[in-house]
Amino acid sequence: MYKNLAAALAAACCLAPVWAASPTTPASTASTPAKAVPLQRPVKAAFVYVTPVLDAGWTTQHDAGRRQLQTQLGDQVQTTVVADVAEGPDAERVIRDLAANGNDIIFTTSFGYMEPTMRVARDFPQVKFESITGYQRAANVATANARYYEGRYLSGIAAARLSQTGVAGFVAGFPIPEVIQGINAFVLGMRSVNPKAQVKVVWLNAWFDPPREREAAMALMNEGADVLSFQVASTAVMGAAQERGKMAIAFHSDMRKAGPQAQLLAVTHQWGGYDTARVRALQKGEWKSQDTWGGVREGMIRVDSFGPRVPKDVRMEVQQRQDEMAHGKLHAFRAGAAPIRDNLGQVRIPAGSTLPDADILQMNWLAEGVVGQLPR
Repeated sequence: MYKNLAAALAAACCLAPVWAASPTTPASTASTPAKAVPLQRPVKAAFVYVTPVLDAGWTTQHDAGRRQLQTQLGDQVQTTVVADVAEGPDAERVIRDLAANGNDIIFTTSFGYMEPTMRVARDFPQVKFESITGYQRAANVATANARYYEGRYLSGIAAARLSQTGVAGFVAGFPIPEVIQGINAFVLGMRSVNPKAQVKVVWLNAWFDPPREREAAMALMNEGADVLSFQVASTAVMGAAQERGKMAIAFHSDMRKAGPQAQLLAVTHQWGGYDTARVRALQKGEWKSQDTWGGVREGMIRVDSFGPRVPKDVRMEVQQRQDEMAHGKLHAFRAGAAPIRDNLGQVRIPAGSTLPDADILQMNWLAEGVVGQLPR
C-alpha cells in the first residue's frame, strides 16, 4: 500500500514488467536460493500490517487471506500477525524480530515496508519474504501486486447501468499509475455501456483522511455524480453516498456495513490463494523469488458483494463480463473498432490493439470521459 507520493512515484517508475500467468510461475529474471529443501515441520508464517484489522479495507483483505491460509493448511502452518506497524524504523524492527524468532516466511503488506524488508532479508538469507506491492527482489524476496484496474472496469459497467445522470465521481489518493489505471478502466467500463458517461475526479494527495474523503464525495455529488468510486483507505465515501441516497463502489473489501443501500458492488482483493500457494511452495522446497501481478484470471481480483439496488440482469451481466475477463476474452485496455483516446484527444491505444503491461504500469494519462487533469 503506497504511503507517500515520492515513494509511490518511485515505484511507478521502477517497476519492471511482470507476468500474468499462474501465481506460482517464476519470473524469468528471478534469482533463486542456492538450495531449497522440503520442511518436515509446520511452516511458521508471519504477517505485518500497516493498519489495525478493521471491518473493511486493505488490511482486512490481507487478514482474510491469512485466515484462509490457516484454514487450508491447518496444523501444517502457524501464523503470527503484527498489525498497525508504521512504515520506517518501526517496520524494520518488527520484521527483524519476526525473522530472528524463527519465522520461515514473512508477508510484508505495504509498499513502505519494501526497503526494511530488503535490509532484513540480507541478514536472514534462510527466511523467505513476500513484499506486497514492492518491486525490489532478492534470492529470498518475492514481490506481488494485483490488477485492481480489472475490477474497476467491471464496476464501471454496473455504474453506467444504474446511473441516472451518466456522471460518476472518483475520490483519488495520489496520481500514481495504479490509481490512474483504475480511473481509466472505470470510465472505459462505463463507456462500454454509455458512450457519453463521464467521471469527475477529486485528488486528495492522501491515502487516509476520512473528513476530506467525505468532503470530496459530497462535492462530487453536488456536481451531479450519482455513483461514486474511490481509492482511499476509509469507508467515508461509502458513508457519504449512503447519507445522500446515492450509490458507491466499494474498494478493497465489502463495505455494506457502511453503506447497506448505497453499495452497488465491491472490487475485492483475494490474497488467500496466493498466500497458500507460496507457503505450500516453501513446504515442498519449491519456493522461488518471483514477481506476481495477478487479476481476475488468477483469482486475485473479484467483483462481488452486490447491493440491493443492483437488479438481477445487471448482476448477471457483470458476472458474465468477469467470466470473459477470466478467460482472456475481455481486457480493460483493449481498443475495439475505434481507438482509445485520452481526454485531450490523443490516441493512446490504436484500434484493435491491447495496451502492453509495460505501458499500463507507467500509465500517466486520463482517458476520454474523465473530467479534469492530472495534478502536477
